[in-house]
Amino acid sequence: MSERSKRTGSPAGTFLGMPAFPQAAAEAVRNGQLRANLRRATHTIRDKRARAVAELADWAELRAAGKAIKDHTLRHLDRYLVQLEESVTAAGGTVHWAADAGEANRIVAGLVRATGETEVVKVKSMATQEIELNEALAAEGITAYETDLAELIVQLGDDRPSHILVPAIHRNRAEIREVFADRMASWGRPAPRGLTDSPAELAEAARLHLREKFLRAGVAVSGANFMVAETGTLVVVESEGNGRMCLTLPRTLISVVGIEKVVPTWRDLEVFLQLLPRSSTAERMNPYTSLWTGTTEGDGPSDFHLVLLDNGRTAALADQVGRQALRCIRCSACLNVCPVYERAGGHAYGSVYPGPIGAILTPQLRGTASPVDASLPYASSLCGACYEVCPVAIDIPEVLVHLRERVAEQGGHPLERAAMAAAGFVLDHPAALTAAERLAGRTRSLHPRRLPGPGRAWTDTRDLPEVPAEPFRDWWRRNRT
Repeated sequence: MSERSKRTGSPAGTFLGMPAFPQAAAEAVRNGQLRANLRRATHTIRDKRARAVAELADWAELRAAGKAIKDHTLRHLDRYLVQLEESVTAAGGTVHWAADAGEANRIVAGLVRATGETEVVKVKSMATQEIELNEALAAEGITAYETDLAELIVQLGDDRPSHILVPAIHRNRAEIREVFADRMASWGRPAPRGLTDSPAELAEAARLHLREKFLRAGVAVSGANFMVAETGTLVVVESEGNGRMCLTLPRTLISVVGIEKVVPTWRDLEVFLQLLPRSSTAERMNPYTSLWTGTTEGDGPSDFHLVLLDNGRTAALADQVGRQALRCIRCSACLNVCPVYERAGGHAYGSVYPGPIGAILTPQLRGTASPVDASLPYASSLCGACYEVCPVAIDIPEVLVHLRERVAEQGGHPLERAAMAAAGFVLDHPAALTAAERLAGRTRSLHPRRLPGPGRAWTDTRDLPEVPAEPFRDWWRRNRT
């Protein structure tokens, strides 16, 4: 890899070419260090979250309110987006509409080029990762510097994010120290000599490395956690202060935000500012909550652009079952309780959105045509832990089953289709079902432990259920009638 590609982003840092979830997960579970890192981190975060949530007697009511606000907004999204555009424009900002990733990247690249700058600093943003903005800017000769600590670790390591809240959760302190020592110099200020893996020293090394970038940056790129339609206000919540630096120092601010992030009023925002910190970082409130409305003379950026991103969201909105994924406020609570994520890690999902929410959001944004996306609805045990912790009550298991049906309708192995058709016929005809049950009971001693041929792939990871000697309906007739 050339030094240029190392500095500006490369396919090695994207999810292009990833295998389907079963293959990627099979490789991940063999990595003992990865599993240890994930288990330690996820258990720590989820235990702290449980204690933080337990402090509020009205948590269930807040959760219901968050769900209701999101559902109302999604039902009237067209109206609130128009109101948002009018409010942002009236406050001095400029609104751009992007139908897909390509259009969003072209808009942002054009805005940066118009300033004459060749560098941008970035606030942590899932939307810009989703559209692979860093790589698109690199192709235009523009370097994007991540300023969130975990995103910085991922960028310096030429890595991919593996968690919504903590993108470098798959790295331990020793690995982070090695990344800083080896790679910081090629991106700017080098790591201090004798750097140890002490969290304080690692944080200080990142602070010194980033400070020069903040002070010289002319353009910043952000996302937003929420957008308030009635005032045109954007909101970013964070824990480090890097976002505050990006949102106040540069002359030009460009925010790329998914259209589902809008809320109608400030009163609605209050609900989410209680739900999000406790569900994500297990804090009563965010250390840094930055809000801005357009531009103000002599205060912050003098030029503000809002890029409203669709990129599959309208298609998801049209699905009455799947649309609930658009309620997501990116807290990552579902990842921290998921037994599948804990063992497979985020990279196995082949998307910037890993874990349970990624398993339902990614196939709706990207479709289910590729093997990666078609495999994601099956990346779950359907245990329901994700639904229990979701602060906006997204029924992830329901959507997973719904998407599995969609994948199955697209086709599959001919034998699988034949088996499903035969099962459908039997279940639709009681007499045939009765005969099949009795035949299965009488021939149970002949049943193989593993299926032959293509069926072997299914039984390699599952045991065939034991068939009782007598069907239940026969037992009931004999004993209860």
